[in-house]
Amino acid sequence: MQLVFATNNLNKVKEVQELIPLNIKVLSLKDIGCFEEIPETQDTIEGNAIQKVEFIKKHYDYDCFADDTGLEVEALNGAPGVYSARYAGELRDANNNMNKLLTELANHNNRNAQFKTVVALHINNTTQTFTGICQGEITKTKHGENGFGYDPIFKPNGFDETFAEMDLKIKNSIGHRGKAIAKLVNLLKTIEQKFS
Repeated sequence: MQLVFATNNLNKVKEVQELIPLNIKVLSLKDIGCFEEIPETQDTIEGNAIQKVEFIKKHYDYDCFADDTGLEVEALNGAPGVYSARYAGELRDANNNMNKLLTELANHNNRNAQFKTVVALHINNTTQTFTGICQGEITKTKHGENGFGYDPIFKPNGFDETFAEMDLKIKNSIGHRGKAIAKLVNLLKTIEQKFS
């Protein structure tokens, strides 16, 4: 079985390849010759994930999956949410996004937040979604060199280190994307058994 992962983010590809069974070949957008910007114009995380897989199916005719992730901060009424990647502007600069968020939270004692990932899978002419959530808090300063996005300022509940300080295997086992991908993998195994 082969599936396209509709992302240009090589960090995400690396994370996901750790989780997907070896007998499922994950193709990147580059592998299928897709170099254009896939639209993300929906106002929900779910909507963006579905929009991406529908775009690949329509224009490239591959079974595929895509994810969209947002950081939802309690004191900011769920912001940045669906706008997480471009919170500080269209350049999608992770440091600018983190700096803006830390500034917004400067006068807040409530630093509760959650990462939410929705994975959409389009296979056999149907689309399904899988959600993963990881709760935690926003730190006051950046810590760690690993990961990407908001990882240096997100500390998951029950841990003393941020995502950016964690080993990838630990992050995958407790993280939002790992949880959503695990649900995806369970379904793929079921589908694979039917056809084997």
